[in-house]
Amino acid sequence: MNEFKISMPARYIINSILLAAFIVAGLLITQSGLLGRAQNANIISVGIFIILAVSLNLPTGYLGQLPLGHAGFMAIGAYAGAIFWRADLLPQNASIVAGLLVAGLAAAFVGVLIGIPALRLKGDYLAIITLGFGEIIRVIINNFDSITGGARGLHGIPRYSSFVIVYLCVIICCVAIHMLMKSRHGRAILSIRENEIAAESCGINTTYYKVMAFAFSAFFAGVAGALFAGNIGILVPGEFDFMTSINILMIVVLGGMGSMAGAVFAASILTSLPLFMVALNEYRMIIYALMLIIVMLFKPSGLLGTYDFSLSRLLEKLIRRLAGKKGGADNA
Repeated sequence: MNEFKISMPARYIINSILLAAFIVAGLLITQSGLLGRAQNANIISVGIFIILAVSLNLPTGYLGQLPLGHAGFMAIGAYAGAIFWRADLLPQNASIVAGLLVAGLAAAFVGVLIGIPALRLKGDYLAIITLGFGEIIRVIINNFDSITGGARGLHGIPRYSSFVIVYLCVIICCVAIHMLMKSRHGRAILSIRENEIAAESCGINTTYYKVMAFAFSAFFAGVAGALFAGNIGILVPGEFDFMTSINILMIVVLGGMGSMAGAVFAASILTSLPLFMVALNEYRMIIYALMLIIVMLFKPSGLLGTYDFSLSRLLEKLIRRLAGKKGGADNA
């Protein structure tokens, strides 16, 4: 009994039931009137930043690179999705799905274009070039007034980002990246992080996997950008500056680079903090910085390190423990 294992079909069924229960419970809570407008908006923001953090965790935590232009991909997705939705080409439900796909694919396409030359660099050089890319995107948006609205902003965006849509995207993002990392492609990505020279000597096409991870990350950043646009209904270039990229990176580092559960946990905490610190809003960045310094001093690997939550493993341990106690009682 100590070797009890939950079968793979049973794991999928359990996870599917729990995810469905989470969506239903969240929908009931947000529509019950128990929460105020600010709390409901914060729940949507938490979901968007979970997608951004989990997607950035792919090139930083799993691949071992340091891109600083995630806000640029978010901006591309936000404007691509918003412009598509404003065109009102399809019925609402089809338009929502198509807009998210357009946003993700536009960001992924640019991710490939940027990734091919940029990912030949490493460390500080990669950080600098991706930082420059993010700023270039913001400047382009500022200057294309006829398409993006420029500094005045893009107005009249349909507010499609509901709890169900946002958290379905969260689930899809987490499941897709989890499945990628459990595949042979994920093992290749991890091998590049551990030792790129050794991985290349074993026949792994390091450039291909770097660009793939970069594009995968950019796709979900673009989806998060579209959800962001559909949440607030207006876009201004200043929302996607250098500090936005730093905030997303800070979430990943705080949660633990290489830990999806850590990214989800840290995104939930840091996105919700301003709601509970209204009186201290001027000192928000100082508090964030102090939190980061304290974590790096006492837990350099982040709050959860490289730990990834698995409900199936917890259930297996619980059943083994209960079976052990029952066996001990029977022997007594």
